[in-house]
Amino acid sequence: MKHVFTDSRKTRIIIGLIALIIVAAIYWPGLSGGFLFDDYPNIVDNDGVQPADAHVSSLIRSALSSPSSELKRPIASLSFAANFLAAGLDPFWMKLTNLVIHLANAALAYLLARRLIEDAGSPSQASRAPLIALGVAFGWAVLPINLTSVLYIVQRMESLANLAVFAGMMAYAAIRRRMIAGHVRFGFTRAIAWTLFYAVIGLLSKETAALLPLYAFILELTIYRGRVWAPEGELHARRIWVTYVALLGVPLVAALSWLLPPLLIPGAWASRNFTMSTRLLSEARIVVDYIGWTLLPLPNWLSFYHDDFVVSTGFLSPVSTLISMVVIAALIALAWVCRNRARLVTAGILLYFGCHLLTGTLLPLELVYEHRNYFASFGVLLALVPLLLAAPQHGSEGGKLQPRALLLGVLMLLWCAQTAATSWAWAEPLRLAEDLANRAPQSPRAQYELGRTYIIFSQYKADSPLILPAEHALERSAKLPDSSILPEQALIFMRARMNRPIEPRWWDSIVEKLNRRRPGVQDESSLGALTQCAKGDNCKLPVDRMVQAYTAALQYDHPRSRLLAMYSDYAWSIMGDKPLALRTIHDAVEAEPKELAYRLTYARMLRSSGHHDEAMVQLNELRRRDIGGAMADDIGALARSLSNAPAPASSAAR
Repeated sequence: MKHVFTDSRKTRIIIGLIALIIVAAIYWPGLSGGFLFDDYPNIVDNDGVQPADAHVSSLIRSALSSPSSELKRPIASLSFAANFLAAGLDPFWMKLTNLVIHLANAALAYLLARRLIEDAGSPSQASRAPLIALGVAFGWAVLPINLTSVLYIVQRMESLANLAVFAGMMAYAAIRRRMIAGHVRFGFTRAIAWTLFYAVIGLLSKETAALLPLYAFILELTIYRGRVWAPEGELHARRIWVTYVALLGVPLVAALSWLLPPLLIPGAWASRNFTMSTRLLSEARIVVDYIGWTLLPLPNWLSFYHDDFVVSTGFLSPVSTLISMVVIAALIALAWVCRNRARLVTAGILLYFGCHLLTGTLLPLELVYEHRNYFASFGVLLALVPLLLAAPQHGSEGGKLQPRALLLGVLMLLWCAQTAATSWAWAEPLRLAEDLANRAPQSPRAQYELGRTYIIFSQYKADSPLILPAEHALERSAKLPDSSILPEQALIFMRARMNRPIEPRWWDSIVEKLNRRRPGVQDESSLGALTQCAKGDNCKLPVDRMVQAYTAALQYDHPRSRLLAMYSDYAWSIMGDKPLALRTIHDAVEAEPKELAYRLTYARMLRSSGHHDEAMVQLNELRRRDIGGAMADDIGALARSLSNAPAPASSAAR
């Protein structure tokens, strides 16, 4: 019985297909859900991934349309555009595409795990490699912590990037095995070349794929150890290690030289509620928490919204900061102890921590996101599952179910049940909003999303029974610590759309919050939403209150260009103050010259104000900077309008 999975290739294929079907069935209910959170700026409100046709110019525009990164993540953006061309803005087909990518990753996870188990040098594990690899891959595929990388549409960026990562690691492991057997000439050059190739492919979906060379180094360090075949039987490791010093060390020094100076400026952290030091302290707790969330995923841990996380301000504030650091040190020590006798444990631990080097250290990203564990959780299971499914000790009964295997079975049932239950919640937007709000009662975002969802389902009808719960949820969100002005904005927007009185205390709360701290991304988005509301026909907002809010937001040094552009739009469209609008959009362009949308707006305003020569200057700058022609249509329309413009006027106000 113990060989039923290992002896027959046909049996392995059948069982593998059954495992994939189970994974698909667990996720299937969630495919009927809607868009969520960052899906809106990246997909729903992003015209770039909604091309009118499949012409090359349209696809180039789609590829370069992502607002999430300077690298634009073109492969991920093109995949969203392909979904749109095939089925419009239907979240079902987008989520189904995510599921297919996840199943492909699970298949690659199986192949990679099996290869590493066979190459790790433990006969007891190698004899059970197919079974153990199935445990690793199936467990990874149903982990609740990985659900957001499947059902949260925008996180296709993460799963696509890791499709390249898994493929790159497979290629590296396959070539290294053949090198050790003596079948590949110039094999290490090929191994590195394929690693870099897949890293570049992955980078076109998300920057996390940049860690692929580090993962390859970890495999070399723990599994392959510089071994190659030679007629004399020597180990030629020097060239391998020298190559990795160049491959990892030089880019690391260059990256730190480029990233650190701006990060040491206090303003780089102004929009966050943490500094570099408090971020590093906090991430120690978060990285340890992730392990618990991976193996024992309680619902209130996997709450999607983690803006209620309490930032560490010292080693003992809270005390779990120091405890987490001790745990990290103990795990690193365990990796060292196991480096010879349990190589997979060492490899898994190092892969886990390696995965968090990018998002869990210096970059001023948000502190906590579950999808950051999409590959890291593979490292956790690579370290754990082989220990739980290892062959019985010598002399024990081979056919008897081992307690370790029973423990793994219980964990997998827990993972399947939790993922299935969460997938069911994701199947319906209102049910999801209520579920996430219940999981995170102290999260301003979770409570805001609940109120916003109630508003959407109320259809802005004053007699809807959902209006009162919506107001209660938004009021609750507004009062929570570190809440942005999103809930107040939603309350004002709702009342304005329904032509009902707006509570003065909501405006007061907005101004008070913006006076108390520098506006963050959510605050800026809120002001932008209010501006768009004010530009509509059925949304009358008091100009003096809007000016108070913008004045409070713009009082800080070096305001973000996005905020400047929004105020310029409001001054132009609502206030009718064209000099103010021109000055503000000019400042936005100066603050972020690479953002062509601001420059295009500036040029249009100059043209409309009769400043022909200055508009021409901006047009020429747009042409020079529009690499790839992503804005060719807009630039062409601007050029035509300028060619038909009246005689030039005097210089624009500054």
